[in-house]
Amino acid sequence: MAAKKKLDFEGSMARLEEIVSFLEKGDAPLEQAMSLFEEGAKLLRECTKQLDEAEQKVTLLTAGKDGEIVGEPFGGND
Repeated sequence: MAAKKKLDFEGSMARLEEIVSFLEKGDAPLEQAMSLFEEGAKLLRECTKQLDEAEQKVTLLTAGKDGEIVGEPFGGND
């Protein structure tokens, strides 16, 4: 079996949506459903990790000199 290419966040979310949709139908045999559930759980953990990392970066970028979060409107002052 070929190694799976790691998906980006959007790809992972799309695959997770496919899995949820398929499992909601209830047509999959138990073994396949369990395999899909496991894949979905891994994707969910990875997406959550990526979101947490993005949140940490945003927090670092918006922290003021004293470490307090500086309230900035999203999108700046365009």
